Amino acid sequence: MIDLKQKLAEREALHLYRRRRTIDGPQGPEQLVDGKKVLSFCSNDYLGLANHPEIVAAFKKGADTYGVGSGAAHLVNGHSSAHHALEEELAAFVQRPRVLLFSTGYMANLGAVAALVGTGDAVFEDRLNHASLLDAGLLSRARLARYEHVSIDSLTNKLADSKAKEKLVVTDGVFSMDGDIAPLPELTAVAQQHDALLMVDDAHALGVLGPQGRGSAAHFGLGVAEVPVLMATLGKGVGTFGAFVAGSEELIEWLIQAARPYIYTTATPPAVAEATRASLKIIEGDEWRREKLQTLIKRFRSGAAQIGLELMDSQTPIQPLLIGEADRAVALSRRLEAEGIVISAIRPPTVPEGTARLRITFSANHSEAQVDRLLAALESCG
Repeated sequence: MIDLKQKLAEREALHLYRRRRTIDGPQGPEQLVDGKKVLSFCSNDYLGLANHPEIVAAFKKGADTYGVGSGAAHLVNGHSSAHHALEEELAAFVQRPRVLLFSTGYMANLGAVAALVGTGDAVFEDRLNHASLLDAGLLSRARLARYEHVSIDSLTNKLADSKAKEKLVVTDGVFSMDGDIAPLPELTAVAQQHDALLMVDDAHALGVLGPQGRGSAAHFGLGVAEVPVLMATLGKGVGTFGAFVAGSEELIEWLIQAARPYIYTTATPPAVAEATRASLKIIEGDEWRREKLQTLIKRFRSGAAQIGLELMDSQTPIQPLLIGEADRAVALSRRLEAEGIVISAIRPPTVPEGTARLRITFSANHSEAQVDRLLAALESCG
């Protein structure tokens, strides 16, 4: 019989036990966490849109119009005019022919990868890809090959050695735990050279990178010909919920036919789609949000260098402070929380052994004074 009590005790002893915090109120730099007022630096609400009044109003209006639940999967009778309008507006935003909505990013990745490759094929993934992408590769029944992080040479060698019928290269656009940006132009060239399809997960880039926040592909000036499969989530920079895959007309039609997480999952509430439509307009128009993020990032990195903190190489709102061992990362996170600052300790298996860290993230709603307070707390905590 499986001894779950023993398994939990072992995880606790290794400082890998996960605990939830309870938040009262909306997302924002200052929150009530477990009844205590804190300054948060661990949200993915990069543009500060999760509690934007116009988006909240659009959500309420959508609930008044469509009700609370969608009632069914998209292919039954859960696909509302709000969903349809959002798909068209997202396609225009990311400059792709068509978009398909999914209920979560995890489902979008599982659905897309398994619909594109299977037995006899091969998936080539960056070693630091998000867990959903790695799981998608494993569950697709294709052969999963992991290349060294952002290493074009490593990917090239694995592609050259492969005898697979179909080849799919998959990468994060911005890596969720390291914050660095994938070398998409080089990945595009290698994929095309070896007749492989390229898929990019833009969960942490949409809204943040590229002209008007169109993502990592747009950041490099790459279109659908270079990045045929583009996936992104709506619960981070966009500030709402859900995900989508963008690409050619044929790609989207195939996913409708073959992506099981799309076919067999209830559609997100139409009110969420209406909120997302309002968010897209703000993302396109509010360039100051991306400019503010860059100001905060530069201030933090400059201040960190002055107090002797060695940050990982990232120019995005994800600014990891590498600690090493899990127990030390947990201890520092707890010391900061005692100072009224919440930053999660990220430990294995989310990151490789020996690379536990504090994953510091910024929002356009943070102030420069709050960044300075964070730096002072890090210095005082040693």
